[in-house]
Amino acid sequence: MTRLADALDGSGGDYHTTFFPQPTMVSSRLYFAHLENYEYAELDLREKNFHEIGLWSTSLRLKLCCRESFPALLESLTALLGRQMPLPDWSMKGLWLGVQGGTERAVALENRCRESGVDLSAVWIQDWEGKRVTSFGSRLQWDWRWNRERYPDLDRIIREDGKTAWMGYINPYLVEGGVLFREAEEKRYFVRREDGSDYLFDFGEYNCGVVDLTDPEAYSWYKNVIKTNLIGMGFRGWMADFGEYLPADAVCHEGSGLENHNKWPMLWAKCNREAVQEAEKEGEIVFFMRAGAAGSQAYAPLIWAGDQCVDWSEDDGLPSVITAALSLGMSGFGLHTCDAGGYTTLFHLKRDRELLLRWLEFACFTPVMRTHEGNRPESNVQLYDGEELLAPAARLTAIHNALFPYLKTCGEENARTGTPVMRPLFWEAPDEEIAWSHKLYSYLLGNDLLVAPVVSPGAESRKVWLPGNGWIHLWTGQALSEGWAEVSSPLGLPPVFYRSGSSFADLFTSIGSIFG
Repeated sequence: MTRLADALDGSGGDYHTTFFPQPTMVSSRLYFAHLENYEYAELDLREKNFHEIGLWSTSLRLKLCCRESFPALLESLTALLGRQMPLPDWSMKGLWLGVQGGTERAVALENRCRESGVDLSAVWIQDWEGKRVTSFGSRLQWDWRWNRERYPDLDRIIREDGKTAWMGYINPYLVEGGVLFREAEEKRYFVRREDGSDYLFDFGEYNCGVVDLTDPEAYSWYKNVIKTNLIGMGFRGWMADFGEYLPADAVCHEGSGLENHNKWPMLWAKCNREAVQEAEKEGEIVFFMRAGAAGSQAYAPLIWAGDQCVDWSEDDGLPSVITAALSLGMSGFGLHTCDAGGYTTLFHLKRDRELLLRWLEFACFTPVMRTHEGNRPESNVQLYDGEELLAPAARLTAIHNALFPYLKTCGEENARTGTPVMRPLFWEAPDEEIAWSHKLYSYLLGNDLLVAPVVSPGAESRKVWLPGNGWIHLWTGQALSEGWAEVSSPLGLPPVFYRSGSSFADLFTSIGSIFG
C-alpha cells in the first residue's frame, strides 16, 4: 500500500513526516530512557546488549529512571513529560458521530441515529469551514472560518441543541489564497525559506503556509483564531489535526526547522490548550490530536493513532490501532480514541458492514467512541446506512454508556498517576513471554477488564490468552482460568472478561445480563 501510494501520489511518507517524534524507550527491564533534546536523533535499539543514540547536537540531555513495576515507571515518566487531565463526562458517553455535507445533512443524520436509539454525545463536522476535492478524496478548505453557505444557521443550531455537543476541525496550516493565509502572509507569520520567502508546503494538490509557532506574535494570533472561530462558534471540541510538517530547512523566528521539527506537535498542542484555558472552558472542551511529541502529554486531552486503512491489515488496519493505543499508553498518552471503521480508502479498499461493526465493538471498550466517514465517504459503508447497522450501533453505545462509571475512574487514575486506561498484557504478567507479543491484539481496560477485539473477517470465535486466574466472561458469566481459551465471538459480543472480586463486579454483571 505504501509503495503504491508513493508511486502514484507521493503520499507514502518521508523521514520528516513522522507524526510522533518522541525519543523515549520503556524497557522490559523496568527502566526508561528519555532523550530531552528535540534535535534530530537516531535511536538504534537492535542490539540485545546495548543501545545507541546518534544526536544532531553538541550537547546531550538523557534521563534514565528505574522502578520496581510498570505502574511506578509510568508514574515517573509522566511526572517528567506531563499528564493528561480527566475528560469531561459528556465526552465519554455515547458516540461522536462524524458527518459532513452541510447543515441539513448533518442534522438529518443526527436525527436518524437518535430515532434508531443511537445515543449521540457529539456531532463532529470536520468540513464546517468548507471542502475541496482532490485525487485523494474529499479534503477540507484550510481557511478556518465558518462556511455559511455550506452550514447555514450553524450558530443557532449549536446554541439550541441541548442534547449534542457540536465539534469542528482545525490544523496549524493555512491554504494559499485564503483569508487567513493573506492575513498571515501580510504580517509575516509563516516560517520561511533561507531566502526570506514564505515556505509553502504541498499538502496534496494545494499549497499551505506553516504558521510559525516559535514567533510569539504569530502564536498569539493563531491562538486567537481558535478562540474566536471555534470556541466563539460554540464548538465543544475539535480535531486539532496535523502539527508534524516542518521541513528541516525552514527558518523559524527562533531556530531552524531542524531544531524545531520534533517539538512542533507539542507547540501545536500547547497553543490549543492555552486557547481553551484563556476562554475559561477547561473541563468543558475536548480537542483531540494525532501528532505528538515529548511534552504533548501535558496539553493534549485525547489522542488518536491516525488515518488507518479501511481493512483488516496488521500494518495499517483495525489490528494496528490496538498496537498503537498500547504504545501510546506506554509513552505517557493514556487516553485514546480512533476512527471507527478506518479512514483511508485507496485503490481497492472499501469498508464493509462487518469491519465497521467489529471496529465499533473495539471502540466501545475505549475511553471515547467516535466515527469517521473517511476520505471517500461514498465508497464506504456508513453507520447510518440502515437498521442493520444502526441497531447494533445503538446497542454498543448503550454498553459504552453503562461502562461510564468505570471509564471515568480509569481516566482519573490516568490523570493522577499516569497509568494508561488501555494497558498491554505484560502490565499484568511481565514474566510471561507470551504477554509481550503484540499479536495478542488484546489489552487491559483499566485494572478490571480484559478486552480481545475480533480483528479477522468472518470470525465467529477468538483464541484469547488470559494472564492469571480469576477472569469471568462478561457475556455468559463463565469463570475462566489462566492460559488460552477459545471464546465464541459472534457480531456484537467481542471477547471481554472482568476480574472476579472487582469493586465494579456488580456493574459488569449487570452489563452482561442486559446485553449478553
